[in-house]
Amino acid sequence: MNLQKSMQNYFEELSSSSPTPGGGNVAALCGVIASSLGEMVCNLSIGKKKYLNFEPEAKDLLTKLENFKKEFLTLAERDNEAFDRVMDAFKLPKETDAQKVFRSSAIDHATMEAALVPEEVILKCKELLPILETISEKGNQNSLSDTGVAISLISTAAEGAFLNVAINCSGLSNQVTAQEFLKKSEFIYNEIKEKSSRLISQLIKRMTIK
Repeated sequence: MNLQKSMQNYFEELSSSSPTPGGGNVAALCGVIASSLGEMVCNLSIGKKKYLNFEPEAKDLLTKLENFKKEFLTLAERDNEAFDRVMDAFKLPKETDAQKVFRSSAIDHATMEAALVPEEVILKCKELLPILETISEKGNQNSLSDTGVAISLISTAAEGAFLNVAINCSGLSNQVTAQEFLKKSEFIYNEIKEKSSRLISQLIKRMTIK
């Protein structure tokens, strides 16, 4: 996502016939929004007498969350760039045998690079989730729903990223390597999905059971 553009421009690009930005970009953007919500809850806790003990940790988490935002934004941009490189590889000439071999190799390399970006998104989601858990436990309890939305977005980000890992792995010529890579990403994604679901269930109970 280009921060120099308005959200309206972004949504117009997203809904256009252009393949970028696409699902991988949106998955990373979910990570940005989740990080921002975490920051909001920290800011709503700082300066409040009730959360005085949490304040030093909240300030430290603000710095970490700001870094997560930057990292997710970078990954969103890299997702677009990776897809463009795959498309460029497909446009390479294939008239001679040598050209065909070079083109096939270039497509494989670009596709693997395109799979690595969403894998990084999944890993970042795994790193961020414990921070959001801490905020839900120690942060402003009037903002439990906001923390819950952040956790839900991280689950969505990981799932969206995994879908992009899967689609890119399906295009690799070496399916043994592809399946190994896919299984590794799936394992981490499932961890995130299970933990997110558990945390959200706990939050709902805390908000609804009196």
